[in-house]
Amino acid sequence: MMEALDDRIPASTRAQAAREAISTARLAVQSGTGRFSFPEIVTLAESHAAAHGRALLKPVINATGVLIHTNLGRAPLGKAQMDAVVAVARGYSNLEYDLTAGQRGSRYSHATALLKTLTGAESALVVNNNAGAVMLALGALCGGREVIISRGELVEIGGEFRIPDVISAAGARLVEVGTTNRTRIIDYTRAVSADTAALVKVHPANYRIQGFTAAVEMPELARLARAHDLPLIYDIGSGLLTATGAPDWVRDEPPVIAALSDGADIVTFSCDKLLGGPQAGVIAGRSDLITKISKHPLLRALRVDKLALAALEATLLVYLEGDASELPLWGMALTPPDDLEGRALRIIASLTKTLGRADLKMHSVASESVFGGGSLPGTQLSSRAISIADPERSAADIERSLRHGDPAVVARIENDMVLLDLRTVAPEQDDGLEAALSASLANGGPVSP
Repeated sequence: MMEALDDRIPASTRAQAAREAISTARLAVQSGTGRFSFPEIVTLAESHAAAHGRALLKPVINATGVLIHTNLGRAPLGKAQMDAVVAVARGYSNLEYDLTAGQRGSRYSHATALLKTLTGAESALVVNNNAGAVMLALGALCGGREVIISRGELVEIGGEFRIPDVISAAGARLVEVGTTNRTRIIDYTRAVSADTAALVKVHPANYRIQGFTAAVEMPELARLARAHDLPLIYDIGSGLLTATGAPDWVRDEPPVIAALSDGADIVTFSCDKLLGGPQAGVIAGRSDLITKISKHPLLRALRVDKLALAALEATLLVYLEGDASELPLWGMALTPPDDLEGRALRIIASLTKTLGRADLKMHSVASESVFGGGSLPGTQLSSRAISIADPERSAADIERSLRHGDPAVVARIENDMVLLDLRTVAPEQDDGLEAALSASLANGGPVSP
C-alpha cells in the first residue's frame, strides 16, 4: 500500500522525487542489477515524495501513553490557549506597545502580573525555555564568579545538555559539594568564599536517587544564603504551581509557590511541562534580581515570541480561574481509567463491524501511562489501551503503517502486539484513530518504506 502524499508537497519537490526515481532505475540498468518497469518507477517516485511529506511538521495522534512527549511536541494546547494564539497571530497586537500611555512598552510585562498573582513572586520574566531561564539567571547574577551546587543535582536533561555545561556557558564557575547521594548543609558552608556569587539548587526532575541519601531542604539552604548575603537560585524545572488540590502522585514535585515561600530568591521553571502551557521558561523571584537579569544582553537572544506569550497568558488565566483540568495535559492525566475503557470498547466494536475480520485480535487491556518530558520520574497512571495482533502481519509492520497513515498515529509495541494507549488520545481524536486503524488493518499488508 502506498501512503497518500501530503498535499503541501510542492511541484518542485515532486519533480525532484521523480528525477531521483529515474536516476535509481538508470543506475540499476547500467550496473546490471535489475530493471524497473514504468509503474515501479512511479511507485519509487511516490515513495521519495512521501518521505519529503513526512519531514514536514504535521499533527499526529499520540497513542504512546507518554503525556509530555518531547518528540511529539510536549504538552498539547487547548481551545482557550489556541484561541489566544490565533487572535494575536492573525493581526497586530500590543506586544511592545503600552495602550494606556500610548508609547513603547515591554513584551515581558504582559505575563508578569499574572505570574506574580499566581506565585507570590515580587516579579517575573518569561524567556523561550527553562534552559534559557537558568543560563540567563546565572549569567546575569553569577558571571565570572563561583556558584555552589550539590553533586547530586548535576543533572543532564534531554539532548545531552548538562547543568555543568549550562553553568560554564553562562560564564560562572562551578563548585561541587557533597557526594552523589548525600549532601549536608556543612558542605555548602565550607564552600562559601569571597568569590561565591550564589547558591544553586536543581530539582532532579527526570530521575530519583533512593536508599542512603541526604539533601539539604530549602529553608535551611535559604538561611545559609541569607547569612552570607547570597542569592539562592532554585531550578525546579517542571513548573508545578502548587500542591494544593493536586493528586497524591505529585507529592515529590516542588511547587513554584512553595519554593518561593521557602526562601528561594530566584525560581526557574518550564511552561510546557506540568504547567501545561507552551514552550517557554519563567524566572520568578525578587524584583531587584529580576531587574538585573532583564538588563543582561543575553535576554535578546532568549526572547519569547508573541505566540508563546499569548498561549502562556491563556494558560495562566485558566489557573487563576481555578480549574486546571481545563488544560489538555491535566484533563488527560485525571481521566478515570473506566472512561478510557469505554472509549476503547467503542472503537473496537466499530472496527470489528467495519473490518469483518475474525482472525484479527483486538482487545481493551490494562496499560500504564507516564508523564515523560523529564517530569515525575517513576510515576505511572493506570490506563487502558487497545491491543492489536494480526496473524498476517508483524506488530512492527502495523506500527509502521500507522506512522505513515493520515492521520499519523504513534503507538508502542509490547509482547509482539501494537498498543494504543487512550490516555494520550483526546476524545475528539477517536474518529481519526479509528479511521487510521481501519485503513491500516483493512489493507492486510505493509506500506511502502
